[in-house]
Amino acid sequence: MESPCILVCSIDDKTGYCFGCGRTRDEIGLWTSYTGLERRTIMSELPARMENMERKPRRETRRTRMIREREGG
Repeated sequence: MESPCILVCSIDDKTGYCFGCGRTRDEIGLWTSYTGLERRTIMSELPARMENMERKPRRETRRTRMIREREGG
């Protein structure tokens, strides 16, 4: 099942979106019960949500670490 989760689970108090993936708590909790179309619809909205967040996660994400390790850093 496709998921935008990058294992940075921290909710922005101002927007209600996760700093890691951009989903709301409800969306995260209900993710496995959504249809493929519902998940794709939510995922299409995530980039815009992430752009509007004031701060980014402080810790290195799994995705960032994997890229860094792949590049030999």
